Amino acid sequence: MRLALGAVRDTSADMLRYATQLGYQEIVVNTPQDMPGDEYWTSKDLLAMKRRIESFDLRIAAVENTPIGFYDDIMVNGSKCSIQIEHYKDTIRALGSAGITILGFHWMANDVWRSSLCTPGRGGSRLTAFDYSQLKDPSRNTHGRVYTRQEMSDNFKRFMDAVIPVAEEVGVCLALHPDDPPLESLGGIPRLFWNHESIRDVLKEFGESKSFSLEFCLGTVSEMGPGAAELLIECAQRGKAAYVHFRDVKGYVPKFQEAFLGEGNLDVVKLIQELLEISYDGFLVDDHVPLLDGDPEISNDWTASAYAYRGRAYANGYLQGMVKALANK
Repeated sequence: MRLALGAVRDTSADMLRYATQLGYQEIVVNTPQDMPGDEYWTSKDLLAMKRRIESFDLRIAAVENTPIGFYDDIMVNGSKCSIQIEHYKDTIRALGSAGITILGFHWMANDVWRSSLCTPGRGGSRLTAFDYSQLKDPSRNTHGRVYTRQEMSDNFKRFMDAVIPVAEEVGVCLALHPDDPPLESLGGIPRLFWNHESIRDVLKEFGESKSFSLEFCLGTVSEMGPGAAELLIECAQRGKAAYVHFRDVKGYVPKFQEAFLGEGNLDVVKLIQELLEISYDGFLVDDHVPLLDGDPEISNDWTASAYAYRGRAYANGYLQGMVKALANK
């Protein structure tokens, strides 16, 4: 079982030095801000990014998320759906050519939702949180109308049927992130991967392919209700947890908040021990963390508060310490 620094959006020298200072050899690059391309990525640009990262003695464990504009029409069967599918295939081929073997993706047409970016946490830390009752306009349709579950399911199947053969051909694994927050529908868009059974169902449908797996977001699955740890072990034993977003939350939908590792829904020490006992061969990454004093102030972008330097340093030290201590028992 390996560890990597997650959600590296900025592949600047400062961020890459930060990864090495935390003791990592691998990173997950998430929607890299410095990658050119408005519709797809090329192998030339991916290789340039990869070589820059490798110059810091780091390797790319996975790329997580293309820009949403690469496939927003695919999700809702918009006018650019067909060309976006072809371009997405081009991106998968480019990743394979660059030797990047995992591409994380999600199926949230209207993205991650939070109702607060500054819920008070331990010692005055600030947390992102979700409370359905506190949403300003929960009934608004983000895409102009209400979509049916069948529509969204058909769109997903069309996409998977098109891209999985390409991924198999070039040796890339597509790793699906569950829906956050995991509600049946938000903003007029049904969420397909919103409970434990829907995760099991998608593995039944596409899991026979070596090029389909889960980007198992432990926090998101924990938001669904009890049983997140058990579902992770189940998927890991099947070889269907390509990597794990290792974070903790307090509460379940429709109301939850982020938490420091060890103070949320999960027994994180027991879970690490169980992963070690089954010889889990994927990797773990840090995920949303509390904002600590001294971190940059929160912006309107919720990711600025969920991936701040000090909170991440704490989470990564906690995670590294747990894995090392338990592996040496």
